[in-house]
Amino acid sequence: MIKGIIFDLDGVITDTAEFHYLSWKQLSNEEGLKFDKLLNEQLKGVSRNKSLDRILKHNNTTLSETKQKDYLERKNNYYLQYLKKITQKDYLPGIKNFLQVLQASNIKIGLGSASKNAISVLEKLEATHFFDVIGDDNSVKNAKPAPDLFQYVAKELGLTPNECVVIEDAAPGIEAAHEAGMKAIGIGSKEILGNAEIVLESTNFLKLEIIQNI
Repeated sequence: MIKGIIFDLDGVITDTAEFHYLSWKQLSNEEGLKFDKLLNEQLKGVSRNKSLDRILKHNNTTLSETKQKDYLERKNNYYLQYLKKITQKDYLPGIKNFLQVLQASNIKIGLGSASKNAISVLEKLEATHFFDVIGDDNSVKNAKPAPDLFQYVAKELGLTPNECVVIEDAAPGIEAAHEAGMKAIGIGSKEILGNAEIVLESTNFLKLEIIQNI
């Protein structure tokens, strides 16, 4: 029996993908690095550090540890400026109602996000009260597709992996869920998320019955 749902944040609760793109783009323009929408798609569900690694590899460039830290801080500062624009209007379709249904049904709710800014985003959405446990990039050492984050959230919820379902919009997140011993629901394209047990085109199609029957 499914007793807990673990949500990814970006692309599932709200969509800040454009903010990430604009932030990386600004940094790349300043430093003369090649960066476009296609490369940005490869960063979906990937931690900030690993995203920078991929951008540098794409540009056949290496940096000192000090310079990498500077790049990461600057990108995050640009991103935080964009986050100031988020309000309750920025929930993805049907998500707020779905969270309310889960709460009313005594389903435990966790967050498993690769973002270090997850709590800030939830606060902007006024959504922190929905979550029994909030796991983010600060919670574990190994980021997705490693299973650590979802395992951490399940443990904090007091549940076993087979009692949890993960809702994700990125392939590394689906892989992490399966590595953690959990079922996964993908939000987005079947071509990208085909390994999930169920793939839904939009968050608007999330229903409690789908969770119960997965």
